[in-house]
Amino acid sequence: MTPTQPIAVYGATGYTGRLVAAELRRRELPFVLCGRDPDKLRPLAAALGSPEVRTAAVGDRDALRHAFGDCAAVINCAGPFTVLGEPVVRAAVETGTHYLDTAGEQPFIKLVADRYDEAARAAEVAVIPAMGFDYVPGDLLCRVVARDHEPAETLDLAYAVSGFGATRGTLRSAVEAMKGDDVVWQDGAWLPAGAGPLRASAVFPEPFGREVVAKYPCGEIVSVPRHTRVRTLRARIAVSGLVPAGPLAPLVPPLMAALAPMLRTPVRRVLQAAIGLLPEGPPEDARRASRFCIVVAVHGADGSVGRGVTQGTDVYGLTAACTAHAATLLAEPDYARSGVLSVASAFEPVAFLDALKEHGLSWEVSGA
Repeated sequence: MTPTQPIAVYGATGYTGRLVAAELRRRELPFVLCGRDPDKLRPLAAALGSPEVRTAAVGDRDALRHAFGDCAAVINCAGPFTVLGEPVVRAAVETGTHYLDTAGEQPFIKLVADRYDEAARAAEVAVIPAMGFDYVPGDLLCRVVARDHEPAETLDLAYAVSGFGATRGTLRSAVEAMKGDDVVWQDGAWLPAGAGPLRASAVFPEPFGREVVAKYPCGEIVSVPRHTRVRTLRARIAVSGLVPAGPLAPLVPPLMAALAPMLRTPVRRVLQAAIGLLPEGPPEDARRASRFCIVVAVHGADGSVGRGVTQGTDVYGLTAACTAHAATLLAEPDYARSGVLSVASAFEPVAFLDALKEHGLSWEVSGA
């Protein structure tokens, strides 16, 4: 069913925002383009069939409310979200508009859950942060794998990525995420994360195989314990996506640990300025060639075990598909869930995973 109210894309002129807007157009959904610079929004609108343009700076509360007031949902693509995201969330909740974003910064995801759950419930809207490729398949897979093994003692989540060319927005978000404000879920509670593990590995399906892994301050650490009974959740990422395979790989985890204190100094501002000199993002052919694999393993308190794997390509294209599909579901007249949710608590997990198959995602679950 096509929604009658438009879907707002905030931060539409950025790399991810343009992909999201193009995906909404491909699905023939009504949408409006929002951002702070009309001179950038108008050419984009002309290229996308002339949807309405609404100018709203992130610091202009009234303009944001006006931009979102008649929309079914807003997709926020303007990061870094720890710097720019909260006013957009607030405006969406205040106008009774469902909210999605493409955040990858765990501290922001937790901030939204801590501050806006009660307000979103009162407004009868869903607020769903972290709808990008990096957390949507993982959050869904954790729910599907764990649901037959609850209460679970441990959930182990491991990411591997190859051919990934990060956008400027992703790099800026990574700098914010790595400065040491992240948490872990351990013994049934969120605790400040430490540096470890400094030496660890994980086994992925081919072509990845066994990989050296480092700590990953991912969104699932915040989202999964909100919908799954698990005592401890461990998240890791293969360092081969950060440096070429070889003798340097084992050095990456301790180097990442050493970098965190530096990112709480003026070094962070220098890095953010340097990122501004890089290309906006990968060209289309390189973007489509990227690959990722996510492995989830669960150990139930009763001794049962389960495992799931999901793989895919074109990480930014998948992000656009995830947000567009979720916005379509939120815009349906009978959608009734509210509060700060993750994708697995906002929608039926298997159905959502299956909907992404046309975008190159595969997944499977086994009992061992």
